[in-house]
Amino acid sequence: MTQFTEEILIIIQGIPYGRVMSYGQVARLAGNPRGARQVARILHSMSEKYNLPWHRIINSKGKISITDKSHAAVQRELLISEGVEVSEDGSIDISKYGVWN
Repeated sequence: MTQFTEEILIIIQGIPYGRVMSYGQVARLAGNPRGARQVARILHSMSEKYNLPWHRIINSKGKISITDKSHAAVQRELLISEGVEVSEDGSIDISKYGVWN
């Protein structure tokens, strides 16, 4: 496992309950500001094995970016269960629910 991957896992595991981060934020904190797609791949392949709170990762526009409607609905419900307000179209107020706010 690369150092970048290890950093991503640590960052995602550290996202507090009821908070969100974007793929790009995770990549920047892990040391690769252009690594947002790698974050997505790591989430896809390692979430179950490392028990990652994958649902706390959204896109830079503050939206759920999963295209599969049933999986997007699962993410939305998980966020709502943590007290995050999520609109019908999957939008989240990053200024309110972002990690640094």
